[in-house]
Amino acid sequence: MKGILIPEKMKKVVFITLGLLLGGFLSFTSGQKSFYDLTVKNIDGYNYPLSQLKGKKVMIVNTASKCGYTPQYKDLEELYQKYKEKGFVILGFPSNSFKQEPGDAGTIKSFCRETYHVTFPMMAKVSVKGADMAPLYQWLTKKSENGVMDSKVKWNFQKYLIDGKGRLVWVVYSKESPLSQRIIDWIEGKGWQETAR
Repeated sequence: MKGILIPEKMKKVVFITLGLLLGGFLSFTSGQKSFYDLTVKNIDGYNYPLSQLKGKKVMIVNTASKCGYTPQYKDLEELYQKYKEKGFVILGFPSNSFKQEPGDAGTIKSFCRETYHVTFPMMAKVSVKGADMAPLYQWLTKKSENGVMDSKVKWNFQKYLIDGKGRLVWVVYSKESPLSQRIIDWIEGKGWQETAR
């Protein structure tokens, strides 16, 4: 029985198709996942699928109530009020990773509402570093998961920016105000100045 003869042009098409399929398979299995694949818990303990944020720009902030940067809650709330109707959301993640958020969910919730009148979504307390790092923070800090960059959470009130397609844009360190001009420019769609750190 003779083998099937495949014309030269057809061979190229077959090899290109196989290459594309294999490439897609390898990227799918590389460990990279989407921001929208993740689900976190809100401060009341209910599931909060991040897929509900599709199309919105998102700022992820690890918060603490006994930190020198705690007054940033005020600026975060001001930013949220200004842009929440324009497709922007802030998610606050209380964390005791730096030993400055000892409270339980009820205490944190009361503190945020009564002291800083926080209305942006607050999530359940998480670890943002170490062996027990929350899955979201693994995604935020590992290039192998987010496809953009590796980083470390250096302190409370570090800010991660996610675009409307669920892609990590950049990390903004604690000392930079949530009301900095480059953050406002990014929210307003004027681009992002990575070199201005």
